[in-house]
Amino acid sequence: MNIPNTDIPRIVVIGGGFGGVSLINQLQNEDVQIVLFDRHNYHTFQPLLYQVSTAGLEPDSIAYPLRKVFRKNKNFHFRMAEVHQIHPDSNRIETSIGNLSFDYLVIATGTRTNFFGNKSIQENSMPMKTVPQALDIRSLMLQNIEEADLTSSVVERKRLLNFVIAGAGPTGVELAGALSEFRKGILKYDYPNLDENEMQVHLIEGSDRVLSPMSSKASKKSKKFLEKLGVNVHLNTLVKDYDGQTVVTDDERFETATFIWAAGVTGAPVTGLNGNSLVNRTNRYKVDYFNKIDGYDNIYALGDIALMSTDAYPNGHPQVAQPAIQQGKQLGRNFKKLWAGKAMKPFKYFDKGTMATIGRNKAVVDLKKMNFGGVFAWFLWMFVHLWFLVGFRNRVITFFNWTYSYINYDRAARLIIRPFKRK
Repeated sequence: MNIPNTDIPRIVVIGGGFGGVSLINQLQNEDVQIVLFDRHNYHTFQPLLYQVSTAGLEPDSIAYPLRKVFRKNKNFHFRMAEVHQIHPDSNRIETSIGNLSFDYLVIATGTRTNFFGNKSIQENSMPMKTVPQALDIRSLMLQNIEEADLTSSVVERKRLLNFVIAGAGPTGVELAGALSEFRKGILKYDYPNLDENEMQVHLIEGSDRVLSPMSSKASKKSKKFLEKLGVNVHLNTLVKDYDGQTVVTDDERFETATFIWAAGVTGAPVTGLNGNSLVNRTNRYKVDYFNKIDGYDNIYALGDIALMSTDAYPNGHPQVAQPAIQQGKQLGRNFKKLWAGKAMKPFKYFDKGTMATIGRNKAVVDLKKMNFGGVFAWFLWMFVHLWFLVGFRNRVITFFNWTYSYINYDRAARLIIRPFKRK
């Protein structure tokens, strides 16, 4: 794979998400060789994937080339490849492009969609964890609306314009709100022959409230915002099946051509480490307070794939961006301490709060002792997400798109560039 041999320590990082990028940023000026592996050649800002899938942003607004992030570091090497197996006894990884030895290994592979063993839902629903998946949703949404504009069958038109989302966490809530705004801002202008009321958005949640990780106040406000936008919220409802035509729940059936699965995630571990290091229920690696994987001295895990049990978080930290970013920074500092012969400092998570947006002028924010929603929360949500986007260009383009959409009630990215076809 053409990685130069070196006498300095080699750190292999698997995954170019928030944790991996944060770690490498901390080690930019250190005399170490860093090799990053990822299946894609870009970093994805996942909190805004839903805007790509609903034609609000182009994918290059939320993705940034990994090579460009670290191009000033001469000891940094990126390889676009999949890591198939870890061989801890020989300090070696096996990848789709060859094998490589390491002095330190950091696993930051994040999560993948959890279908809870339901093969039918896995084969027929639309997940949204990557940019290609978000583009598939965008294409399918627009294709179905185009077909609805052509058909003379009322039943078929209703099915094509019925959008069903499973999972009322932040992803599901934000998707539902964005689809409803698409209906109000785009449908009646671009498709005058379609009745706006024919497009229905259903949000299905197995628990008794939306945004269950957030406060009850945020949950109530979010539900109120969703219903004001015209979203049909179904609580205490479990999805049992989807065959590509009909979503079957424990008490209802929804005829739909677009079923988006946002009902859960599971860790994405790499084969090779002993079974005791992995929590089977969540597929996350057990790590100590220094992010070192249980049973290993030179293998670490960051972010969503790491389960660090603390008094405040007995089941691990939330699987969101901030724990990954903070763990990456702390591990980078600890590597410097380790090489200097100093004691490493245990990780302590600083909770900066939780937020979710439901739509135009509608968002909710939970801080330590504050809960609020509405216009101010929405502006705060926009500021935070712009701040954490990688790359000045991405921030400018995203800000311009949001401003344009706010003024004109428009979504400029409603293009079927790559038509979606079910396998």
